[in-house]
Amino acid sequence: MSTTRRGALLAGAGAALSLALAGRAHADPADRHAGPRLRVAPDGSGDFTTVQAAVDAVPDRPGTPWTIVLAPGVYRETVQIPESKTGLTLLGGTGDPRDTVIVHDNAAGTPRPDGSGTYGTSGSATVTARPDGFTARRITFANDWLRADHPEITGGTQAVAIKVMGDRSLFDRCRFLGHQDTLYADTRHASLTARQFFHRCYAEGDVDFVFGRATAVFHGCELRTLDRDADFRPYGFVFAPSTAGGTRYGYLAHRCRLTTTAPDGAYKLARPWVPSSDPTARPSLVVRDSLLGAGIDARAPYANMREQYPWQGFFFREHANRGPGAAVTDPAERPRLTAAEAAEHTPAAYLGDWRPAVR
Repeated sequence: MSTTRRGALLAGAGAALSLALAGRAHADPADRHAGPRLRVAPDGSGDFTTVQAAVDAVPDRPGTPWTIVLAPGVYRETVQIPESKTGLTLLGGTGDPRDTVIVHDNAAGTPRPDGSGTYGTSGSATVTARPDGFTARRITFANDWLRADHPEITGGTQAVAIKVMGDRSLFDRCRFLGHQDTLYADTRHASLTARQFFHRCYAEGDVDFVFGRATAVFHGCELRTLDRDADFRPYGFVFAPSTAGGTRYGYLAHRCRLTTTAPDGAYKLARPWVPSSDPTARPSLVVRDSLLGAGIDARAPYANMREQYPWQGFFFREHANRGPGAAVTDPAERPRLTAAEAAEHTPAAYLGDWRPAVR
C-alpha cells in the first residue's frame, strides 16, 4: 500500500517536471496575478528550492498580497505559514494539482526528534496555514504516513495533510490525500469564526478525514472513502465537525460527490466531535444537493464519537441528496432540512460578505 500511494504521488509530479525541464511550455498561472511573487523549484531554477524558505521570505502583513508559484515536483517537507503572512497565495505552476505535491509523513504518535514527546494531531500536519486571506490553487497536500508501515504506533494514527485556520481561506481545485484526519478545517481559537471555501477539490481518507470547527463550504468536491484491511464496521467517517458553540454555521457540503474504493455501506457519513478542550462545542453539518455513493451506510449514516454526545443532539441535516448512499429507510436516522432551513443553509449564507474568486 505504501508503494502504491507514494508511487502515485511521485509519478504525477515527476512526469510534469520532466516536461518542464525538456522545455515544453506550460501556462504559468502566476502571470495572471498582480502583485509581488516568488518562484520555488526543486531543481534550483527558481528563487528558492523549498516552500518553507519562500514563505519565510514573504513580509509580514504586506500591503499587497504575495504569491508563491510552485514549479511541478514533489516537495517533501513540512510547511508552517504564520498568521502574519496575510493574503498569501500558493499557486501550482501548471493547471493540474497532481503535478505539484507538498507531502510529509508524520503522525500524531510519531516521536519528535528532540525527545519532547510525540507530534500530536495538529503537529502531524504537512502544512499548517494560520493567516487570514490564504489561498491555494491547484496543489496537492498529502500525508503519506501509513499504519501498515508503523506497527509500533497503535495510538496516534492521525496524520494530517493540512490544517487551515484562517478566515477567508480559499482552496481552488486542490487535492488532499491521507487516511485518518486528512483535512483539518479549523480556526485559530474557539472564539473566532473562520470561513473557508473548498471549490472543486478532492479529499480522501478513512477516519474523520474532514474535521474541525471552521465554517467551511465544500462546493463541487469529491470526497472519497478508502478501502482498508479491517474486520470491523464502520471502516470510518467522512466528516467530524466540531463547530464552536458561538459559531452560527459549521460544515456545508454542496453539490459534492461521495465516492469510494471500499465495500458498500462500509462508511458513516459523519459523527460529531466534541473535543475535551471545548465541551460546549455544537457540531453542525449539512449535506445537500449531493451524490452519495454506495460506500455510505444509508440505513444509519451517523454515529456517536462519545456516547455522552449523541449525534441527534446536534445539527446534522440533509437536503435533496441522491444516490444509493442517500436512500431513506428510517427518517429518524436521516434528519432533513425544512424549507426555511434549506433557504438559509447555502454557500452564500455561510460565506457572508466574502465572495471568493474561483474559476
